[in-house]
Amino acid sequence: MAATGTVSMGTITGVTLLTPDIEVQYVRAIVAILFTLSAWPALAQTPPADPPAQPAPQEPAADPHAGHNMAGHDMAHMNHGSSPADREGSGTAWLPDATPMYAIHGEGRSGWSYMTHGNAFLQYLYESGDRGSDQTGSVNWIMGTADHGLGGGRLRLSGMVSFENWSIGGCGYPDLLASGETCDGNAIHDRQHPHDLFMEAAAMWDRPLGGGVNLQLYAAPVGEPALGPVAFMHRTSAISNPIAPISHHWFDSTHITYGVVTSGLYGNKWKLEASAFNGREPDEERTDFDFDKMDSWSGRLWYLPTKGLAFQVSGGRLKDAEQHEPDEPRIDVERWTASATYHYTLEQKIVWATTLGWGRNKEVGEDGGPTDAYLIETNLTFADRDSIFARLETVRKSSHDLNVEGDGRYQVGKIQVGYNRYFANWAGLKPGIGVAGSAGLVPQSLVPVYGERWNPGGAVYLTLRPAGRSPE
Repeated sequence: MAATGTVSMGTITGVTLLTPDIEVQYVRAIVAILFTLSAWPALAQTPPADPPAQPAPQEPAADPHAGHNMAGHDMAHMNHGSSPADREGSGTAWLPDATPMYAIHGEGRSGWSYMTHGNAFLQYLYESGDRGSDQTGSVNWIMGTADHGLGGGRLRLSGMVSFENWSIGGCGYPDLLASGETCDGNAIHDRQHPHDLFMEAAAMWDRPLGGGVNLQLYAAPVGEPALGPVAFMHRTSAISNPIAPISHHWFDSTHITYGVVTSGLYGNKWKLEASAFNGREPDEERTDFDFDKMDSWSGRLWYLPTKGLAFQVSGGRLKDAEQHEPDEPRIDVERWTASATYHYTLEQKIVWATTLGWGRNKEVGEDGGPTDAYLIETNLTFADRDSIFARLETVRKSSHDLNVEGDGRYQVGKIQVGYNRYFANWAGLKPGIGVAGSAGLVPQSLVPVYGERWNPGGAVYLTLRPAGRSPE
């Protein structure tokens, strides 16, 4: 959508969501205000290079949320009802309670608490084969949140940006067998598209209702609906890996959605939530706002049986999600996902995070049936210094996804392994250097297109993220 147009959020099942039409310049102002409120105060914090040793904490007063893991913070607990901040992943998605905090925290005036986190890579990528290429660029994002008590509950403002529009050239970085979105009017294939400048501008409010049940409300001009696992860049199991999964558009591609509202109820170990949102993929103009009708829907159920485990199942219908040809009608997509995330932490010595996932896309009205994706990724870190990571995926992709002739379905796969060496803390940040190797596997029928059945690739990179603290 052009930056000078108007925006209407339309209706869902006859209920008006947002009228009258809103001038885009006012929406820009809302996004800017949300991001500034959440990100700027946190960015203004000046943490010490290495925090001094803290005295043993005093025994807290009686806490209605006792039994929850609240560690990993240098400040007052930033709870949402009975949900510890450690659970917050992306949007309203949850991580296990035993999740280390890779963030910089601060306390402001009038009861505000701030947090800044992010990740940046300066990478050289190489993919072999007839569709391979190489590129030097930067994958990056930064996010800020601001928390404050409000109306008997807790308000959180979130803002997130990425500068990949300028730090990654062309239609994206080399990622053999990746697919999704468009560039120059064509479907992107064998590359991962840059993320939009504004990745989130959201407000979330929740409060206890009684009986151990809590209400959560989330509204975002730019945000994430209740669909899929935590987005890959926020998963601890992918924190050391600069490359997006080739299954991204089967699991968490809706993590940048232009218009979303979510409501949910949650307790100690569960959450049930539903969203209405704009399910259309962002266009290739990465600095504008692609608002449209919020006529897609999704629902998600979370279950956290222990501190180290988080399960989710979700499903939704994405209205007008994809467009195969410029002059053809857009296609609705039905998506189903299930995932399990396991985290194990031992003080600051060991952090082991693993995610398993299944995703299914069905293009409504199209021949060929649904396509499935399976993923397992893991990251093992010792003493916040040495990280070993791996990812294994297999996805059934269409001719359109891979930009090949015909109307077939192809089972493709990719494996990645890598190592990061992080160095001493610097102003609360953790610099590092890493290497990774990969291999993309295609069926024999695609060898004329890709050159070989196995097509190796590699990466070398520098990285910078906040230092980590394991939950106690």
